[in-house]
Amino acid sequence: MDFEIAPHTPPEARPAATVVVFRRAPGGGVPELLMLVRSRQMSFVGGAAVFPGGKVDPADYELAGRIAGLPDPDEAAHRIAAIRETLEETGLAIGLAQRVGAEDAATARAMLHDGQTLATVLDRFGWSLALDALTPFARWMPHFKHKPIFDTRFYLADLGTGAVELAADGTENTRLFWASAQEALDMAHREEITAIFPTRRNLERLALFDSFDAARAHAETTPVHTVTPWIEERDGENILRIREDVGYPVCWGKLSEAAK
Repeated sequence: MDFEIAPHTPPEARPAATVVVFRRAPGGGVPELLMLVRSRQMSFVGGAAVFPGGKVDPADYELAGRIAGLPDPDEAAHRIAAIRETLEETGLAIGLAQRVGAEDAATARAMLHDGQTLATVLDRFGWSLALDALTPFARWMPHFKHKPIFDTRFYLADLGTGAVELAADGTENTRLFWASAQEALDMAHREEITAIFPTRRNLERLALFDSFDAARAHAETTPVHTVTPWIEERDGENILRIREDVGYPVCWGKLSEAAK
């Protein structure tokens, strides 16, 4: 797979959003992150372990337009997409002002699976969004010379307790699991999961922090720049590179990580 540097967002780039959900580990210590394994039938990174997320839909922009006083409706639409996709893919309700019980979360998830919008779900249960619960962390746009190109914004969210009911949807994803960032990296190294280049780099960055508060403080003081990998030759071998000034401890990887 070939990458190229993209000085601007190409018109065909698809806006997307993903969220890194933290929880306190049951035994204490380093927090765990929620990851899912995409179905191998999916055309885009099928079989890979990723964070919950997906494309920003027109309904996400419509819902953002209904919220008065937003300084940046486009940013709000991305956060709404991250909230919606997390509920749809995992059954986990984040980014809401209210505490949501397991039964209501399951019903809301079923509504989304039936094609209803998040706005309809919010109206049904009387829920309201808490968009500030999502902290901007990164923005990636791997620019393949073939389509699709996704312009993905990454967010951080804190679940706190781990006492929640989760289940894979069995269609787009086949497995959900909690692991610390370092544990996920170790699993990828042992080839127990498949992790593509952006996922590996973000896991390495997240592994620097021993709490959600530390990760959030880092995110709040690190400007978000669009990260677009490129190919560079090193010692006669092609590698993938990213900028060194965007908060990542590792800024290169094997070209094979573009696909695994």
